[in-house]
Amino acid sequence: MSSSDTHTAVGFTDLIRGVVKMAPQAPGMLKHVPGLIRRPPEAKRTIGSIFQNHAQAHPDRPFIRFQGRSMTYGEVNRRVNRYAAVLAESGVGKGDVVAILAKNSPTDLMLMLATVKLGAVAGMLNYNQRGKVMAHSVALLDAKVLVHDPDCAEAFESIPAEGRPPRVFDFADFDAAAEGRSEDNPAVTATLPASTKAFYIFTSGTTGMPKASVMSHNRWLANLSGIGGLAVRLKHSDTMYVPLPLYHNNALSVSLGSVLASGACIAIGKSFSASKFWDDVILNRATAFCYIGELCRYLLAQPEKPTDRQHAVRVIIGNGMRPEIWDEFAERFGIDRIVEFYGASELNLAFVNAFSVKRTAGFCPLPYKIVEYDDHGEPKRDAHGHLTEVGKGGTGLLVAEISERVPLDGYTDPEATEKKVIRDAFKAGDSYFNSGDLVRDQGFAHIAFVDRLGDTFRWKGENVATTEVEAALDSFSSIAQSVVYGVEIEKTDGRAGMGAIKVRDGSDLDPGKLAAHLYDHLPAYAVPLFIRVVDDFEQTSTFKNRKVELREEGFTKVGDDDLYVLAGRDKGYVDFYDDYPSDVAAAKVPKG
Repeated sequence: MSSSDTHTAVGFTDLIRGVVKMAPQAPGMLKHVPGLIRRPPEAKRTIGSIFQNHAQAHPDRPFIRFQGRSMTYGEVNRRVNRYAAVLAESGVGKGDVVAILAKNSPTDLMLMLATVKLGAVAGMLNYNQRGKVMAHSVALLDAKVLVHDPDCAEAFESIPAEGRPPRVFDFADFDAAAEGRSEDNPAVTATLPASTKAFYIFTSGTTGMPKASVMSHNRWLANLSGIGGLAVRLKHSDTMYVPLPLYHNNALSVSLGSVLASGACIAIGKSFSASKFWDDVILNRATAFCYIGELCRYLLAQPEKPTDRQHAVRVIIGNGMRPEIWDEFAERFGIDRIVEFYGASELNLAFVNAFSVKRTAGFCPLPYKIVEYDDHGEPKRDAHGHLTEVGKGGTGLLVAEISERVPLDGYTDPEATEKKVIRDAFKAGDSYFNSGDLVRDQGFAHIAFVDRLGDTFRWKGENVATTEVEAALDSFSSIAQSVVYGVEIEKTDGRAGMGAIKVRDGSDLDPGKLAAHLYDHLPAYAVPLFIRVVDDFEQTSTFKNRKVELREEGFTKVGDDDLYVLAGRDKGYVDFYDDYPSDVAAAKVPKG
């Protein structure tokens, strides 16, 4: 069965089953419905006001837990207000930017809260960046103040002195400056409209320089209501464990929004460790956690141990849970609900699995279309210059309508934003945001994520989704992990499939059996022509493998790695030989 078969259609009975499951939580959910339907930009409702309202109403409830130790809402609010006083004295006001360069910690989160309480923008820098990339990101922010974590010394030192903001603090300096400051809520917080900018979140920058996407308080509130209040549905006694970096929206918007929707507790993981993950979950008494797909794959690859079921987690929220591991993950770790969602930092809508349906990225009530696309990954226009929707159950490019009701925050760079906007898509004057993602229509306003269009490649006149090929490779017993990408072969059209694989410890790779397995699981055109065996993968901080470097190395710069090529259905994979590319161009291989 191919991975596409696991993207099941969503039926009426699935929705009824989901409604029955959520019924006990209906009273708590109902209070969040208005926030999803109508969020006036002028409303005086922001992250800071919601947080301080919880602190006033329930000062003794735990709000932050870190390495097993708790801080209450009241305690955190007082510290945040002292931090805000330091920032204000440093000249930070509404619309100014505070650059935060930090690894996950309570201080990191409290600095963000202090910033947004002043109506300023938290520029959440990626601590993995260095040199020109880091200098570019800092320049984009044009911040008044930079606060940096001593654990990020290497990243900080790579920022040229002339490129640093006027005021720079490390954590110790900042804490010292905050001693004895006012613990009162800043007066400005109550006056801020929801349209105020809250954060700048950087895109990964695996190709080209990173862009800073804008997150307004109003869009963050959509996370709080739609994802937190209606889908995750935490109680105030719950604890959400966050092992993902706080400079990403999965942690800062989805997870924190879910926590503040009910006044629950956020447990901050310093960094992700597959071997110690459940120990940290148990230490922090977590009942929920956030994930991305790679994190789940790493947890499944760990040897089974008692802690797999000795935790109290019942619900998880994230994106990228592959359909083929969904049931196995839920069963092995005893997870009651998987709240998969689909969204992007710059996108103006999100899908969320509110009805607890298996193997779906969920439901969205906002206007979107799934459209046909061309060989360059651009939306395809018909003879009248309009886009064409795919049929029911079809796969296509997701585009989201931009309107007064669903505005687009975009990037800090208006030119970069405009490149992603499709004008006159279905009629004169309309506009849609191009997600750049392929999704499958599952019915009842549900979708399944298929692939990034940049990752999908075309071979033999067919579109090949890298996720589908990776799923087939990963289901082979001796493969621990894989990354798939397209490579160019001279005198051929499109890109041929190439897979980089890591072999499981203690396993031997049988190239013949691997080829037979892939032919059983994939269409012939999708079986990769090249298999490269690597020791490990370089990864970004969100555990997404850097396909770009592997794609650039192709099959000519593999160093000492073993490289196999597909001879055909009968012969399977054989050792690479110099004439293989020309044999492919001459249609001599692969056979069958």
